[in-house]
Amino acid sequence: MAINLTKGQKIDLRKTTGETLTNFCIGVNWGAIETKGFLGLSKNVIDIDLDLSCVLIDDQNRLCDHLYSPLYRVEVLQQFGLPKGKLISVDGALKHTGDDLAGDTGGDDGLDNEIITVDLSKVDAKVNQIFFFLNNAGKEDFSQIPYAKIRMYEGTPTRVVSEFASYNVAAESQYVNKRSIIMAKLYKRNGEWKFSAIGDPTDDTFLGQTIHKIVKSYL
Repeated sequence: MAINLTKGQKIDLRKTTGETLTNFCIGVNWGAIETKGFLGLSKNVIDIDLDLSCVLIDDQNRLCDHLYSPLYRVEVLQQFGLPKGKLISVDGALKHTGDDLAGDTGGDDGLDNEIITVDLSKVDAKVNQIFFFLNNAGKEDFSQIPYAKIRMYEGTPTRVVSEFASYNVAAESQYVNKRSIIMAKLYKRNGEWKFSAIGDPTDDTFLGQTIHKIVKSYL
């Protein structure tokens, strides 16, 4: 039975079998905005281009690695002192499936739009926090997006074997004018990895702002 997380909830990665979860997927699923057209005879669809990203923080609270879209313009990233985007961490422990530019249409299809695979056994020993966050490349805020969910599961980006935990970020008034959400983090405590559902919306309009916020306020 998967754990349904609430905002601020922290869990360890121990499965019901007693084993520790070490190799899994972090997936995010979201919906496009759909409205009825003239006289309800047609449907208008607005594609939603959310970007799932993560940053790795070392034991000195320094940013030491990242995964975010290579489509972000280098000159804009440089304004925030950030390197070019990439889809594989330096240690090979985390891999991103790449951009989804639209979101689900026709309702929740049960599949994740963007996924980061994680192998904790390969994570560099100096890393002790990994933050996962969403940014909207468009102008819509999260109060308009019908749903956004993050989950952990065993399997592959194309096949779910066993869902471990999920966190549903529903469209709420608190997300008006918010175009970014710091979703969750993996963190190491006494040598063991744990997971925390954060769910904090921000008014950041660019990924660089969100990364700076994490480094300034969440470490």
